[in-house]
Amino acid sequence: MGETLFLGRVLSFQRRPEGAADAAALTYHAAGAVHVKDGRILAMGCADELRRGAQGADIVDHREHLILPGFIDTHLHFPQVQVLASWGKDLLDWLNTYTFVEEQRFADMAHCEAMAVGFYDGLLRNGTTTGVAYGSVHATSAEAMFAQAEQRGMRMIGGKVMMDCHAPEALLDTAQSGYDESLALIERWHGRGRLSYAITPRFALTSTPAQLEAAGALCALHPDCYMQTHVSENVNEIARAKELYPDAPDYLGIYERYGLLSERALLGHAIHLEPREIEVLAGTGAKPVFCPTSNLFLGSGLYDDAGLRGRGICGGIATDIGGGTSYSMLQTLNEGYKVLQLRAQQMHPYQAFDWITRGNAEALGLVHEIGTLEAGSVADMVVLDSRATPEMALRADRIETLAEELFLLMIMGDDRAVAQTYVAGAAQKDV
Repeated sequence: MGETLFLGRVLSFQRRPEGAADAAALTYHAAGAVHVKDGRILAMGCADELRRGAQGADIVDHREHLILPGFIDTHLHFPQVQVLASWGKDLLDWLNTYTFVEEQRFADMAHCEAMAVGFYDGLLRNGTTTGVAYGSVHATSAEAMFAQAEQRGMRMIGGKVMMDCHAPEALLDTAQSGYDESLALIERWHGRGRLSYAITPRFALTSTPAQLEAAGALCALHPDCYMQTHVSENVNEIARAKELYPDAPDYLGIYERYGLLSERALLGHAIHLEPREIEVLAGTGAKPVFCPTSNLFLGSGLYDDAGLRGRGICGGIATDIGGGTSYSMLQTLNEGYKVLQLRAQQMHPYQAFDWITRGNAEALGLVHEIGTLEAGSVADMVVLDSRATPEMALRADRIETLAEELFLLMIMGDDRAVAQTYVAGAAQKDV
């Protein structure tokens, strides 16, 4: 691949900023550069200094634009790309009316492959270079999802969902077949290139105790895999979980009982948590995932970020396509900011951009590989244009600080603000 020097205003985070005054948490070079060789970052810093060590390197000029680590999306549903913008009363109504109908189409490999192209095009167009995704119950969905990610060189985590009850017949596996198919997919894809497998019981409402036991057995057999599921998204969902598992102390206790909770567990939503559940999260290291656009769209509730962080629980933030309403992590921050405002909690733009880069990488245990522009990281990068639309440009004329610019991007930005996306140093957008 050779060497390339990317010129621009370079921004990366070393830790979560404590607030507006915490500039020490970030590295910013107004006249900066990122030196990349063979898909990895050799150095970031002042452009004049890096030029001296990059004699003969190709030059890519993004000056005036911001260069950041590529965005990381920690909760997506690959089979829901054609469910976006579907009206529903609430979560369970929306699942039954649209999602379960749509996911039946993913038994067909040709359909999976076609949808995978659109899925990854959407992610990359919006600056997302790493994703964590659910497939459908069909192994074909996971095969297509991984194959397309591998073709594009992306860092991708995912798995086929395991669901053996309370869904249409065409969407059911069994405890045994779910185990067998997941195990085969792990053996085929986990650790291959930049791919990792996530053992994926959809949620307690669609898995019998036997299936959750099988999922726990997979986690024990492959502790280096991730585990992803949903918890406490909707009050009716919680009530149903307690009906199905009356002996469990609470919703999260269902997963706890079957050995599904660890530092590699990703728990979508986690809105209506009881005190005991919060203590379990703190004790196991399992990561809640904030999905603001879907939480608002489905009327599910308001995530308590400050309360969880106060217990040392630092989770992820994600689009939740297709209950979520945009592939854009910028728009996810927009809605997340508003959710937290309603909670009387503030999310400073430094904290916001740290969260969708280094913070999400930390939640995945991958900060040594992605999420920063530090030397040794894979050169997954996004280039942002804060003047991408006439309205943004008009506002930008009055901006005086980096923080103000980042806030503009997260409130008014979308795919139009993404000037370019790089995966391992390779450009992904036709511009």
